[in-house]
Parts: sequence; structure tokens; C-alpha cells
Amino acid sequence: MKYNEIIVEKREYEILKQLITNPRYNSDKTYSASIEKLSGELKLAKITAKNQMPDEIVRFNSIVTIQIPNGDEKTFQIVTPEKSDISLNKLSILAPMGLALFGYAVGDEFLWQFPTGMNKIKIQKVNQVDETQKTY
Repeated sequence: MKYNEIIVEKREYEILKQLITNPRYNSDKTYSASIEKLSGELKLAKITAKNQMPDEIVRFNSIVTIQIPNGDEKTFQIVTPEKSDISLNKLSILAPMGLALFGYAVGDEFLWQFPTGMNKIKIQKVNQVDETQKTY
């Protein structure tokens, strides 16, 4: 892990706390295990000001390219649950993959438990969306 901890911008941290404590999402079996893991990581996360966030960190609205176990690359935009549309590669922050990526940086590799089992993920590239185009 490049920064030895996940890094989260303060406003996004507050939004995440609201999302992961929402009973609607906690009762969903697809989300519950990932939410539990993210909750633990958020307790250890570095919370930082917006102007101190490195551009290479995955956050809300980031466009992220990852390498999956078979060597293929996939690109997603991390969005809030209501903006999620997998056909447009818009991945909910509360989906197992969205939660797995959030707060990590380019070059980070980690194992994450998905519905299909434990998988190794490597973050290849992160692009940030212009502030005027962000949706929370």
C-alpha cells in the first residue's frame, strides 16, 4: 500500500459514514460483508482536507482502471448508489468492488473478498473528474 493507510477526503468520509449506516444498504447481503470491512478500514483511515488529497487516490467520481486476476483491465467510475449503472461502468461505492477500491492509490495491490471469493486487485490508473462534474 503506497500510503500505508487509506486516505479519505473529509466531506467524502461523512458521506460514506451516512451510506454505510443506512439500514437499506446494511440489510443487503451483497453489500453487508463489504460494508463491515470498509467500516473497519475507515476507523484507521487518514481523513484529510480536500486540497491535500493526492490525485492518485480513488474517491467518489474517480475513474479507475484496475487489473483483475486473469490479467484483464477494467475501468469504472465510482459513484453513489443512486447513480450506479454497470452498463455505463458506473459502479456504486457500496458494491463490493467499489468498496474495495475506495481510498487506495495507483499501484496498490490488495486482496478483497467478493461474492465469487477472494481476489487480488491492482489499481493501474486513477483519473479525477472535474469539480463541476462531481455528483454526490
